[in-house]
Amino acid sequence: METTREHGEQPVAALMDAWTLSVHDLVDASPEQLTHKQVQRARKGRTLTLAMMQKMTRSLNIAVWYRLKKEEREVFFEYLHKHLFNYAKGFNAEFQDPNVELMEAVKGREGKIISREP
Repeated sequence: METTREHGEQPVAALMDAWTLSVHDLVDASPEQLTHKQVQRARKGRTLTLAMMQKMTRSLNIAVWYRLKKEEREVFFEYLHKHLFNYAKGFNAEFQDPNVELMEAVKGREGKIISREP
């Protein structure tokens, strides 16, 4: 049985681009130990364990959360690992991101962290 460890560029890469997040932004926002190399592997489609997919998901959600204003945080849809990786169980290629309007609002604040407070 032949399995592949490479899955091509992942939805997480497109989400990071849409939210104007860099690899460093995710590493910096992560409360867990996350390295630049791990984020790069996730973006490029290297097979990750479920625990690593969940760590990436938490880091992405936190990085986005830091860029949102208080009222925007109330309507932010938190991503699950199945939204970030096309090889994750439950992945749906037809998923419509409910955060599109928030993404547009954040683009004007590119690179700015609004608040790290909850």
